Amino acid sequence: MFRNPVRHITFDAHDPYRVAGFWSEVTGFPVHPDDKEGDDEVLLDPGQPGVPGLLFIRVPEGKAVKNRVHLDIQPTDGTRDEEVERLTALGAAIVDDQRRPDGTGWVVMADVEGNELCIERSAAERGAA
Repeated sequence: MFRNPVRHITFDAHDPYRVAGFWSEVTGFPVHPDDKEGDDEVLLDPGQPGVPGLLFIRVPEGKAVKNRVHLDIQPTDGTRDEEVERLTALGAAIVDDQRRPDGTGWVVMADVEGNELCIERSAAERGAA
């Protein structure tokens, strides 16, 4: 048993509901049924014991520098490159492209409010290497 399991990973946001919607699409975690547009706090609840939720809290200030913590995403369906395309269509932007000619590497992206995340290769892509 873990001594102090992580309950939530918290993000500051100007528009918590909008950012939560983006991350819901990334993770598949649903928005908590009590949360709605305009709320100051919005929770994505994975509904699985031991898996931390993502909590988005309204703050007045904008993001000024690179995040000191970010999430690394490994696609379960499809490839890294397909996930980059999918997230770009959802409003994410590529910040730094670390893909290498041999297929290794990752892509640093920013969500709809500029929070960084990395897209890694899928398990299938890693297994094929």
